[in-house]
Amino acid sequence: MQERSIKLGIIVAEFNYDITYLMLQKAISHAKFLGAEIKVVVKVPGTYDIPLIARKLLEKNYIDAIVALGAVIKGETKHDELVANQTARKLVDLSVEYGKPITLGIIGPGATHEQAVERIEEYANRAVEAAVKLVNRIRRINELEELQEMVTID
Repeated sequence: MQERSIKLGIIVAEFNYDITYLMLQKAISHAKFLGAEIKVVVKVPGTYDIPLIARKLLEKNYIDAIVALGAVIKGETKHDELVANQTARKLVDLSVEYGKPITLGIIGPGATHEQAVERIEEYANRAVEAAVKLVNRIRRINELEELQEMVTID
């Protein structure tokens, strides 16, 4: 069986774009390194807006997984916790609903600007890597289903 390329969609928040722009560049570079194909990059105003676009991309046959990139920086209130927690919860729900990975390359909550800068490459690369690994593992599970008549797994 010939291996199909992994097709990714990237959603990146424009809020804290000094950070997320660099995350986007690292994610694109790492995807190319891993042999994944970036089919679309969508910019949204903020991290909280990622789930809406994620739902739209999950409906597309040309997307195997989504990489969500954002930076939720700690302010004087707990707004960062609300944004990060609600976004993460909805992304997990969408991933399970559609059966396609959405990986969390979102820095925060509770991160300072300096901490976010230190995590740019790590979060971007890990999110892309997780997307590629999950698509490959889902494909293997699907292949096992096709072979189930011939194979019994105890």
